[in-house]
Amino acid sequence: MDKKTENVTTKVTEPVEKKSIFRWIMTVVIVIAVILVCLYGVSRFTKFNILGIDKDGSNGKWQAVFLSNGQVYFGNVVKNTNEEVTLRNIYYLQVTTALQPADSTQQQQGLSLVKLGNELHGPKDEMSINKAHVIFIEELKTDGKVVTAINQYIAEQNK
Repeated sequence: MDKKTENVTTKVTEPVEKKSIFRWIMTVVIVIAVILVCLYGVSRFTKFNILGIDKDGSNGKWQAVFLSNGQVYFGNVVKNTNEEVTLRNIYYLQVTTALQPADSTQQQQGLSLVKLGNELHGPKDEMSINKAHVIFIEELKTDGKVVTAINQYIAEQNK
């Protein structure tokens, strides 16, 4: 009789222990998931980027977007669909000519890189471009002249 009672007791407690371990593991997984979601929210939507998330979606890559009207914009392509290309952190080239060149036979022209948003009308630093007007998009090298100029501009702004 003692053996039967002992076997029944062992069989009853074994599933209860498995259930409590399973519940404990699930609780830990849920707590970790909630913490990660909170950290993501803080990193994505506040200035405290705890997880090092790329907030604009660019992954630090710079692209050149060539348009059908001859204009070229430099920035981070954050969305590229069949209908439009969305660009952020936008720069463009501006041709400058000397008002009174030293040699009147030759006009001196220069190119300067301009940050979008500094114009008179103050546009937002995001542009949605109709895909029909995009000729092609080029990935820029990190050591190229345009990316170097952009990084210098950003460094000066952060001083």
